[in-house]
Amino acid sequence: MASSVLVAVCSIGATAWLAVQTTTQAIQQERGQVLADDASVYTELLGYAAVHRDWDTVAPLVHDLAERTGRRIVLTSKAHHPIVDSADSDAPAPTTVSAVIDPLRTDSGPLPGTGVPVGAGGIDPRATGPYLLPEDERSQLGQWADKQLACLRDLGINAQRIDSPSGRPTVKFNAARLPEPDDCYLPLDEPTATEREPLARLNTMVGNCLTAGGRELPLPRQYAVQVGPDFSWTSKLPPDEYTDLIEDCTVESRRTQLRAYVAPASLLYLSSPRAADTPQFDLSAENRTRIIGVTGLVLVLTVGVTAVIAYRLVRPLKALTDAARNPSHPYRPVPVSTGNEIGYLTEAFNEMSERRERLEEQRKVMVSDVAHELRTPLTNIRSWLEAAEDGIATPNPALVTSLLEEALLLQHIIDDLQDLAAADAGKLRIHPEVVRLGAVLHHVAAAHRASSDTAGVRLTVEGEADIDLTADPARLRQAVGNLVSNAVRHTGRGGSVTLSSFVVGDEVVIEVADTGTGIDPDDLPRLFERFWRAEKSRSRHTGGSGLGLAIVLQLAHAHNGTVTVTSTPGVGSVFALRLPRMGAGGWYSRPLSTDTAASQGVRIRKK
Repeated sequence: MASSVLVAVCSIGATAWLAVQTTTQAIQQERGQVLADDASVYTELLGYAAVHRDWDTVAPLVHDLAERTGRRIVLTSKAHHPIVDSADSDAPAPTTVSAVIDPLRTDSGPLPGTGVPVGAGGIDPRATGPYLLPEDERSQLGQWADKQLACLRDLGINAQRIDSPSGRPTVKFNAARLPEPDDCYLPLDEPTATEREPLARLNTMVGNCLTAGGRELPLPRQYAVQVGPDFSWTSKLPPDEYTDLIEDCTVESRRTQLRAYVAPASLLYLSSPRAADTPQFDLSAENRTRIIGVTGLVLVLTVGVTAVIAYRLVRPLKALTDAARNPSHPYRPVPVSTGNEIGYLTEAFNEMSERRERLEEQRKVMVSDVAHELRTPLTNIRSWLEAAEDGIATPNPALVTSLLEEALLLQHIIDDLQDLAAADAGKLRIHPEVVRLGAVLHHVAAAHRASSDTAGVRLTVEGEADIDLTADPARLRQAVGNLVSNAVRHTGRGGSVTLSSFVVGDEVVIEVADTGTGIDPDDLPRLFERFWRAEKSRSRHTGGSGLGLAIVLQLAHAHNGTVTVTSTPGVGSVFALRLPRMGAGGWYSRPLSTDTAASQGVRIRKK
């Protein structure tokens, strides 16, 4: 069960994880490609607008971009008048604006981080307008920039040349200032002839912006701010008060100056050629192949792992099946190779097989013991009857008494076997009632007084006389009587057997102590087995049928009690019945086999 669940969970988890990872990667790639295509369209159209005064010639570029990216590209004015559409069909135009194409306000575009070079104030630096340098000025500035770059590098200063879209080069270096003397100084920061006139107009526009609305400046406006060729500015006005105003005026003045040189702002719509509004997502063939490959790999791994685990599951089950199909073979435990439910099943099967083997052996032994126990009295009866029939023996009272004793022994063995059979079948009936224990013990002692006197054994009753408990009086007398009979038989002449009772907690303890031969420690574990006797010859002089103690065990268990034996060889033995004062049931419904007696009601103590 656990292995199957583990395989299913691992398979589903691995499939889900790999599918998610692969699909996510594919989606990210596709999405990244879509974003890259959108950025490419936006950047190129923005660059076109920065260097053209209108959109009249943009159609070839739009169709080329549409062919490269597979997107439908639509440009309209901000008033939604069509400019160009890459689609040749009459399909409805997209309705969702993807971006605003305005080189003077690139910060309004929805595609940040696409690599578009954004200038100060969001003005695309490709919008050069009147600041585009002619070739001769570019060449002169380029030569100066190269000389300055070489000079700085000779002095060990890391520097690089950067050319702006207008053609003006800039040398960037990581030193705070040029070294002394200024050997590397060249007039790269001075405006060229082309730049002087638009820069003058720009400075005038900035000055007008600063004094707009009647604002008073502490300096003449022509000296308040000076904007350089790189559009950085210097000012003698108080920085805390005028920096933000100067920055805003500079940007707005540049936009005003460049507006005539760039295309008017337009709206960009992007969509898939198959849809009018939103781009459709479709995995590429490469990503579909990757997902199919990953799914196939997971399938192969799942089949492989399942096959290995299935083999490990089937192998012990096959061994169990073979063992179950051949119950007549000698018992051999099935190896336990796993620690899961199959392993637990194998252990249970081994225990069951071992118990069956043990019960079968006990059955054979019991049949042999029963035959032996019944054969002896029957042989005696038959022999005397044949002798009387042949005239060898004379039927007299002594012969009749002997035959009666043998018949009573047979009846006693049969009654004991019936009791044990009823216990094994769960049908040993008891009828509990409130019993005065002292009376029961004196009754048992009186019943065995004659046999104890004949054997020369002193039988006494001690302990508390007013103990009451709930028990079946007949079965209780039978159990105690078996213990007393067993004690008298194993106690020599001049010895004693003592019956005593006392209360321990919620239990009543009945002890039968003798001063007999005692029991060997090796014989204690088998003491309550049926037909077992320490005297192996089964002599009638030293042993009974071998069923008395087994019946005591069953009767104690029927009363929810236990049997305890303590013995010292050569000193004597003490058998104790421990019964709950109010715990006897109306039926004994659970059979108790002798092989489990030691763990269910029998405690054996050694001294």
